[in-house]
Amino acid sequence: MKIKFQKYQGTGNDFIIINNESLNFPQKNHKLISRLCDRKLGIGSDGLILICPSENSDYEMVYFNSDGNLGSMCGNGARCSVKFAQNNNFIKNQTIFNACDGNHSATVVDNKVFLSMKDVLSVKAYGKDLIVNTGSPHYIQIVEELDDFDVFKHGKIIRNSSEFKKQGINVNFVKVISDSEFYVRTYERGVEMETLSCGTGVTAVALAMYHLEKTKSKNLKINTNGGVLNVEFTTNNVGFKNIILSGNVELVYDGEFIL
Repeated sequence: MKIKFQKYQGTGNDFIIINNESLNFPQKNHKLISRLCDRKLGIGSDGLILICPSENSDYEMVYFNSDGNLGSMCGNGARCSVKFAQNNNFIKNQTIFNACDGNHSATVVDNKVFLSMKDVLSVKAYGKDLIVNTGSPHYIQIVEELDDFDVFKHGKIIRNSSEFKKQGINVNFVKVISDSEFYVRTYERGVEMETLSCGTGVTAVALAMYHLEKTKSKNLKINTNGGVLNVEFTTNNVGFKNIILSGNVELVYDGEFIL
């Protein structure tokens, strides 16, 4: 059986996306998914996304990490899924779709996707660092010099520490550029290495920087090694609301593989 797919990238975070409207993809075959995501033995990507039918929205996004296991919310993956849905005539330029953490709305303007994220009610201190859950758990640490920082080494240590080893956590290292601009590098669980960008991580960092009073702006520019993302939000007495993650998305190529 031949399976068609498209590969997309959002600020360097890349994903294999498959139309699973007929629900015939063997999504319990974690070894297959891992092999497809393998950059030497397969197609190569940070994750795999199935576009499935949904009863209460335009579609359901089912996201797998590159290790083949089901993942939590993926911001860049979700943005790529929206562009896939538009390119494949599931939607026009607006959508409401379902992910593992509930429904999300999104708007497409040319190749830029604006994605609504879930409200965040708390930012937790962890020593001098912070933990923020934006649909995926994120550890956030400010560093002075980030260009030559060993993200893999330090991220792996934190992710595999006794506190986080069982469930895992994504680790974000942040450099303050200005009062409205930051630079972020992320070690992602499930991928178990640094990725060029992480949407939920960038969102977590934006909220954390506001929480720490490193910025007074509620519209932040976040630089990653894969490109620029923007995070907008509002605040109230219980946390952060109306969170929008936005940035460019690109179709890399179409293909098919034999199952």
